[in-house]
Amino acid sequence: MRDHLNLRAFELADEIAIEVYRITQKFPKEEMYGLTAQIRRAAISVPSNIVEGCTRKSQKDFYRFLEIAYGSLKELKYQCQLANKLEMVSSNELSFCLAKFLETEKVLGTLMSKVRTL
Repeated sequence: MRDHLNLRAFELADEIAIEVYRITQKFPKEEMYGLTAQIRRAAISVPSNIVEGCTRKSQKDFYRFLEIAYGSLKELKYQCQLANKLEMVSSNELSFCLAKFLETEKVLGTLMSKVRTL
């Protein structure tokens, strides 16, 4: 069994989830069940799927959960860009998030490549 705490991809995804919760705290209350919930769900999905994948015995299953995490990361990226267009996320916050998303995409993509070739 793998330890998710040893994976840089998990560390980055965890940082993103924490930052997303911080940013979404100031979203309009009427968005609590709309965009706020969607963004938070996607943000939590990334590290959660990495953790769940680490519990799987087969490389194929592990890879599948990494794929889901990667898809959630891409979904989150779009949602944050949308929140910026709707003026719920500042350009500075978006820039910070996009940089963190890019780093996470690279690290997660590299991990996926390694797992896929095993």
